[in-house]
Amino acid sequence: MTIPNDYLERVYAGVLGKLIGVYLGRPFEQWTHQRIMRELGPIEYYVNEQLNEPLVVTDDDVAGTFTFVRALEDYGITADLSAEDIGKAWLNYIVEEKSILWWGGNGNSTEHTAWLNLKNGIPAPHSGSMATNGSTVAEQIGAQIFVDGWALVSPCQPQLAAQLAQKAGSVSHDGESVYAAMLWAAMEAEAFRSADINHLIDTGLSVIPKDSLIAKLIAEIRDWRKTDDDWMVTRQRIEDQYGYAQYPGNCHVVPNHALMIMSVLYAPDDFQRAQMIVNTSGWDTDCNAGNVGCLMGIMLGLEGIDAGPDWRGPIADRLLISSADGGNSINDAVRMAYYLANLGLTLAGHAPLSAPKAGAQFHFSLPGSTQGFRSQDGQIRLSVTNIATEHGRALAARFEALGPGQVAAVTTPVFSPREVLQMKVYDLMATPLIYPGQDLEAAVAADVSNIGALSVTLRLRVYDEYDNLRTLDSAPVALQPGDSSVLRWTIPDLRGQPIAEIGVAFTASGKRADGCIVIDHVRWSGAPQLTLQRPEEEGTFWRMAWVNGVSFFSKRFPPSFRISQDRGDGIIIHGTRQWTDYTVESDVMLHLGTAGGLAARVQGLRRYYALRLVRKGRLQIIKVRDDVTTILAEAAFPVELEVTVSMKLMVLGTRILGEADGTAIEACDDGDQAFLDGGIGLVISDGAISTPSITIGAAETMIADVDTAKETSDVLR
Repeated sequence: MTIPNDYLERVYAGVLGKLIGVYLGRPFEQWTHQRIMRELGPIEYYVNEQLNEPLVVTDDDVAGTFTFVRALEDYGITADLSAEDIGKAWLNYIVEEKSILWWGGNGNSTEHTAWLNLKNGIPAPHSGSMATNGSTVAEQIGAQIFVDGWALVSPCQPQLAAQLAQKAGSVSHDGESVYAAMLWAAMEAEAFRSADINHLIDTGLSVIPKDSLIAKLIAEIRDWRKTDDDWMVTRQRIEDQYGYAQYPGNCHVVPNHALMIMSVLYAPDDFQRAQMIVNTSGWDTDCNAGNVGCLMGIMLGLEGIDAGPDWRGPIADRLLISSADGGNSINDAVRMAYYLANLGLTLAGHAPLSAPKAGAQFHFSLPGSTQGFRSQDGQIRLSVTNIATEHGRALAARFEALGPGQVAAVTTPVFSPREVLQMKVYDLMATPLIYPGQDLEAAVAADVSNIGALSVTLRLRVYDEYDNLRTLDSAPVALQPGDSSVLRWTIPDLRGQPIAEIGVAFTASGKRADGCIVIDHVRWSGAPQLTLQRPEEEGTFWRMAWVNGVSFFSKRFPPSFRISQDRGDGIIIHGTRQWTDYTVESDVMLHLGTAGGLAARVQGLRRYYALRLVRKGRLQIIKVRDDVTTILAEAAFPVELEVTVSMKLMVLGTRILGEADGTAIEACDDGDQAFLDGGIGLVISDGAISTPSITIGAAETMIADVDTAKETSDVLR
């Protein structure tokens, strides 16, 4: 399969286009055209400040699009990926009533309805079919709004994009909704090699039934476009013939699809104008603008996005994904572009891209990318831009009139921003990306043309007891003009509070400094070394740093962590997929339930290893994968309620070692479906469990202790 030479950059432009459209349209979602014109006028640029809302927010369009495509990673990067496998990804990554979806009720929200079907054992595609849910529920907009990821991994392959979109859409939708998704996915896949909008539409029409309503309305809109010079006239025709009044439900696909087709026909080569038309037209603005933005981004590239106003600067690549994999939640368009491009390359039979700059998390390798880095609020004149250097692309922080005692800083989020408290409708499930015990590094240089010397530090911004950000800096390094340095810092203990931002800060060493600091990369590495517990200075965000997959996560009981699950299995999760080999230990108390304990290498709600106490008198190491729980090792163990048990769980390569009050067991998982990475968790089945603290440390330190415990257990037996 031929891959375009600029594939990665086009994927990046598609992701950016999606984000721009969603964040532009989100503040006035579901407004009518008439209300938009009356209160805002034509939507030429972001209006979030006018409506007193954050710009970068959690939204189902973004979260679903960039989560459901992960089914390829989990179940096989193949064109034969099934709807049932994508449905399994829904159950693994969606936290009930908390993440990704609009939880509007069974029979009201199509996605909520489908999720309940999946939860109740109805597999996809039956979970989304008309036969199961009726035509009204099945033909709302959701299949279309989540479709872009499947196209981004299928460059120049419209049939493949439509095939994947059909399977993904059928998890929750049916009928015209799935046809709309298939058509748009095919258009986006073809946009990697064509900028002819009519050719793209014809390509989309080729993958859906010719007698479908979607095909009929497109033919009519094309005819109207030939006679109507003003898009407003066509928009009124759409409202009269295909508007919300003509279709049941709260957000039908047909009216919104019609507005999308109209927008690209009236602005086939103008990103900004297409966004203006689709947003000013009203109804489901964030969904429509997101799909249009992704298509136009792929088709026109970064140059097309940059041809109008500064769409990219305010967003700064930031991307929020609320899911059960909390380490994927604080994301950016660069990281997502590399992820999707590597899926697409693998799907096409090509080798994946090499990780830039030896795997640095922030490397700024794509044109214009800033990966969330922005100037901290302050009075220093400081701009942040992406530049080309002899070593590749980098981030430039330019400053003027920086005096002694004045500190300039550029930082990027690595956990939920404070604005999350203002976000409406969609919660953000997230865990921090970086932790105490890990090594933070930044390669920096003072431009040779700088005036004055600088003192440079690494910077952390950490939440305090009032949910404000306090600043911690590493030891300073002096940089004369032309000097460079690699700043390194082992993150200190933070008393249980999460790190919100990381970056670089600098001040003048003399009377004044002017010029530029160049940041080549920022990375962190190593296993975390920390104890998680309720901080002395509590606040809100330390608890928000856990993905909450249980019925009740207590705020009031004395133990730091007391969780309860009404039915079935529950888990709270902390950490990221960067974690590989480590030990987790805790003194736990089972208050009620069939089983409970510690989890490791957690990759969502239904993918992890666990060491658990079983009420029937067993200690087990288990593997949970989808709806299958496999006992990997077990031993007899006296389990009593309201008794503290000291538990340790270690993962090291293929070895999984567990110990509870001196009883040790070990398992090995070296199969193709082994979990190689992931965070930690506290698990409970049908009851409640608590612990005052949870400690994460290096794996090797536990081996000798567990081996000794195993020998003792063998002797006693």
